[in-house]
Amino acid sequence: MKIYEAVLNDKLLEKLIAMSADWEAENSTYGYCRNTHNSLVGRRIFLAEEESVILGYLFGKTDKTTQSSSIAPEGTTYFEIEELYVSPEYRSRGIGKSLYRHVENEMKEAEIDYIMLSTATKDYRRILHFYIDELGMDFWYARLFRKIG
Repeated sequence: MKIYEAVLNDKLLEKLIAMSADWEAENSTYGYCRNTHNSLVGRRIFLAEEESVILGYLFGKTDKTTQSSSIAPEGTTYFEIEELYVSPEYRSRGIGKSLYRHVENEMKEAEIDYIMLSTATKDYRRILHFYIDELGMDFWYARLFRKIG
């Protein structure tokens, strides 16, 4: 398996939009809608590939905090993971973990001290286990809901 940072072109854009349509069809995340051209332009895109087949992707962008928080002062540079997706037939092979570790190493080299992400998954137990127990991320906050009407 090869993991690398890709340059967005029309062919890759088409493939990533198709993969995100598959994710949308899974209905595993509250409010998830497939990507568009604008979702991907200007993002750093990392691919996990095997024999020219994209197994999964991670994309995001570098940003700075606009105000101090309980974890980082104002002006802290961080990498925001916007999406980490592995096609269902390739899950449980460590691909998501490999994508994350690759990005983590890239950010360390760029002297970026934080990686952040948000999730609206419907399978929070599995996802939190992945990010906290397997990747060693820390839990910052949660927003919960209950429909009562």
